[in-house]
Amino acid sequence: MIPWGHTMQRYSFLALARHAVNGRHDWPRVLHQPALKKSYDAVIVGGGGHGLATAYFLAKNHGMRNIVVLERGAIGQGNSGRNTQVVRSDYYHLVSSKFFDRSLRLYEGLSRELNYNIMLSQRGKVSLAHSPHEMEVMRRTVNAIRMNGVDAEMLAVADLRKLEPMLKIDCRYPVEGAAVQWRGGISRHDAVVWAFARAAGALGVDIVQGCEVTGFMIEGGRVTGVETTQGLVAAPRICIAVAGHSSVLARKAGVELPLHSTCLQAMVTEPVKPLIETVVISGPIHVYVSQTSRGEIVIGGAADIFNSYAQRGGLPVFEANAQAAVELFPCLSRLRVMRQWSGTVDISPDTSPVMGLTPVEGLFISAGWGTGGYKAIPAGGETMAWTIANGRPHELITSFGLERFTTGALVDEGAASGVAH
Repeated sequence: MIPWGHTMQRYSFLALARHAVNGRHDWPRVLHQPALKKSYDAVIVGGGGHGLATAYFLAKNHGMRNIVVLERGAIGQGNSGRNTQVVRSDYYHLVSSKFFDRSLRLYEGLSRELNYNIMLSQRGKVSLAHSPHEMEVMRRTVNAIRMNGVDAEMLAVADLRKLEPMLKIDCRYPVEGAAVQWRGGISRHDAVVWAFARAAGALGVDIVQGCEVTGFMIEGGRVTGVETTQGLVAAPRICIAVAGHSSVLARKAGVELPLHSTCLQAMVTEPVKPLIETVVISGPIHVYVSQTSRGEIVIGGAADIFNSYAQRGGLPVFEANAQAAVELFPCLSRLRVMRQWSGTVDISPDTSPVMGLTPVEGLFISAGWGTGGYKAIPAGGETMAWTIANGRPHELITSFGLERFTTGALVDEGAASGVAH
C-alpha cells in the first residue's frame, strides 16, 4: 500500500474539489529533490520507465526503501518520452508471450494501483497482411499466440472496411486481411513515467536528477558502488536501465553487451476529428499509425540503418514514414506535421531483451529492448525488482539472460516487432 499523506497527496475527485475551492495553492510537490546520500541498498541507473518501475516494485514488493534512481538529465526524457505509446502482448514465442502479457495485465490495472491516470486506451492493434502468403503466415502466428493464452484473431477485408473506413484497401500492396489483438492499444507515456516516479517517491525512493554515472567501483569481481558527477555512492546492488546507452555504460564495468544502438524516429500531425479507430501496423509498407485522444495522428516506421546515439532523426526516414502513412490513409496527405522526435534504441541479435545478472556480481542489466521497451515497463520493473532482491532471475525472464548468446538458446522475435529493424 502506498502511504499517501501530507507530503504526497492521493488524487481523487474530492481532492480536486477541495483544491478548486481553496484556489489550488497547497498542492504538494509531485517529486521531491533529495540530496544524494553516500550509500544505498540499491542504485538504479536510469530515470526512465524501466528504472522507475524497478525502484517502485523493489520498495513495494520487497520492502527496500533505501534506494536511489540516478538520472543524468530529467526523468522520462529518454526513450520513455520518445515512443509511440503502443501496448500489446501478441508475441510468438511462449516466453515472450508470458512476459509481455503480464506487462499488459499490469498496464490494465496501473492507473488504480499508482493513483494516476495513464490514459490506457485498449482500442485494438491491427497488423495488416498484403498477400495470400502473408495471410497464411499470419494465421499460423495467430494460432500460436492463442495457444500461448493470449487473445488474437483474424480479420477479413470486409471486417477491416467496417473497422477502419478511411483505410485504403487497394493500396500499393493491396490489403488481404489482418490480425488483431483487441486488448492492445495505447497509453500516455509521460503519465506512466510520472506515475511510477510519484509512487516510488511516496515509498521513500530517492530520485536524483542531473546526476550522471561515470563509472563503477568493483572489488574482487563484485560491484561496490558507482562514480557519479556528484561523488561516489556505495551500494551492493546496481541495475543498469539506460536503453540505448546500455552497452556504453556496461563497458565501464567491464561487461560487453551484444547490442547495437540506432535511431528510431516518429512524428505527429496536427489534431483532427476521430478517423483512425485502432493502432494500424503494416510490415511491408513499413509504418504504424494511431490517433491520440487529442486527435493527433502518430506515425512511426523503421529504425535507421546505421548505428547512432543521436536523439534526432533524418529527412529520408521522415519522408518514408510520411509516404507510407499516406499510402494507407490518403486522407492524411493534407495534414501538417507538428513535431518529430527520435529515441536511441538498443537492439539485440534476436530482437529480445537482455535482462538479469551480469558477470560482475551485484550488477544487473535491463537492456536490449529495441522498439518494444515501452510496452514492457510494468513487467520489466516487476521482474527486475524480484531479480535484484533475490539475486537470481525471475521465472519470466530466465530465457532473456546474457548466457543465451553463448548457448545459442535465442528467442527470435524479429517478426513480432511490427516493422523491421
